[in-house]
Amino acid sequence: MAGLRGAITIGGIAASIKLMKHWYVKEQRNLQLQKENAEAQLQLLKAQVHPHFLFNTLNNIYSHTQNTAPVASQLVMGLSDMLRFMLYECNQPKVPLMKELKMIQDYISLEQIRYDDRLDVHVDLPAHTNNQAIAPLLLLPLVENCFKHGTSHMLEQPWLNLQVTLENNRMYVKLMNGKASEVAKNNHKGIGILNVRKRLALLYPGRHELSITDEEEVFIVNLWIQLDSMSLTKKENAAFKLAYDE
Repeated sequence: MAGLRGAITIGGIAASIKLMKHWYVKEQRNLQLQKENAEAQLQLLKAQVHPHFLFNTLNNIYSHTQNTAPVASQLVMGLSDMLRFMLYECNQPKVPLMKELKMIQDYISLEQIRYDDRLDVHVDLPAHTNNQAIAPLLLLPLVENCFKHGTSHMLEQPWLNLQVTLENNRMYVKLMNGKASEVAKNNHKGIGILNVRKRLALLYPGRHELSITDEEEVFIVNLWIQLDSMSLTKKENAAFKLAYDE
């Protein structure tokens, strides 16, 4: 009887191990299938909307609208520059500060066209950024927040003021926008702002400070970051001109 019980126990353990192995192999196969399916879907999406096709189409639209619809032409060019930056530059841990500021300037230009002459914009960006680099798309959520929670709710005289200055390897950003008094406060707790706070904490620990003031009729962002340096080509380090005047 003791031998029989021992045989049954050993047989049960062996069966359990076999079942667990079968389940593990099956689970790994399912995971592999899911991965291959996701990759296939991604490749299909890339094949359907290839970046070269997208930018060629945008360039064609730009060419056809230059004379007939100059405003639409400017919108297409600004959108094309932003997409090119996001697709080809933002997969790097750091990008030239000049390119990041150019993308911000393009975004504000697009919004300015959308608001026509109702939006009062004052932008002061450094003409030279030397060899400073920054994590990509770190500033955009702050500017987006101004339009999402501020100027878009103002019926009369919406305004925005952005000032970026460089002192050695420190960048100082002061961003202000008007907002309607009835707009709810706590705009600084939106998803975009929370993501910026998390990225700053991870990427620039002890090397940044972000303060946000949400008053009744004005939203104020003050930020400084101790930037890193990177080797830039002469073209990347060249000065750039604002797309619009203050």
